[in-house]
Amino acid sequence: MPKELSGRRIVVPETRELGQLLRMLEERGADTIPCPMIAIRDPTDPKPVETWLRRFVTGTCSDLVLMTGEGLRRLLSFARRLDLEPTFLTALGAARKITRGPKPVRALREIGLAADMPANEPTTEGVIATLQRHDLTGHRVGVQLYPRDSNERLLRFLECAGAEADPVLPYVYASEVDDARVVAVIAEMAAGQIDAIAFTSAPQVRRLRDVARAFGREAELRQGLERVVVAAIGPVVAAELEALGVRVNVTPRDKTFFMKPLVRELAAAFD
Repeated sequence: MPKELSGRRIVVPETRELGQLLRMLEERGADTIPCPMIAIRDPTDPKPVETWLRRFVTGTCSDLVLMTGEGLRRLLSFARRLDLEPTFLTALGAARKITRGPKPVRALREIGLAADMPANEPTTEGVIATLQRHDLTGHRVGVQLYPRDSNERLLRFLECAGAEADPVLPYVYASEVDDARVVAVIAEMAAGQIDAIAFTSAPQVRRLRDVARAFGREAELRQGLERVVVAAIGPVVAAELEALGVRVNVTPRDKTFFMKPLVRELAAAFD
């Protein structure tokens, strides 16, 4: 494999698939700096998820909106612990599955299922645009929420469309590395000691911003992000960065919002 990233120091804020992303970058010669920003945890109170699952397995939902692959995997894990996995899979197979982006599609494939209505754009607006083409009157729609985004726009849309939304939040975010490590990465970027940073989720961006604010390092963070090549895995992450005034230099082309295309485009940027 070409070593287009040889000698390049790249910060990797990913958590769940950190090892895989590090390997991809290192195969191209990068000197990787792991800094997992966010940990993914079960909710502190599991009862709302358990209640939702017991309701869902009875076939109450004709449709299910899957916003993330992690959300589906967490629901499966809860169902397994409750001895509901077979009935959950049956109900999941019977429901019309609407997916936001490639990750929930991949999670469905892992269990032998397919998305019935993939959103054209991997955003909440993309999900709404996809659902707008269908009559939802009288439908009960399960909605897998994800942390730090209540998806009020989607829930309001469903209500206005005559559907009854049945939301569930199967996981939460927590801090992974300590703040001191994040501050050190900010300082290295500002000092010109980092070549690139590769964001794979919007919460990573928010954690970086929040730590900078808490420690009075916002100017330093802006300076650092101006000096490095900023890579974003997709439009949601890019929008989060742009809202902070950050220029995004690298994104995957042709709506292939996965880590491999991200690494390929990052390598091309330095080649």
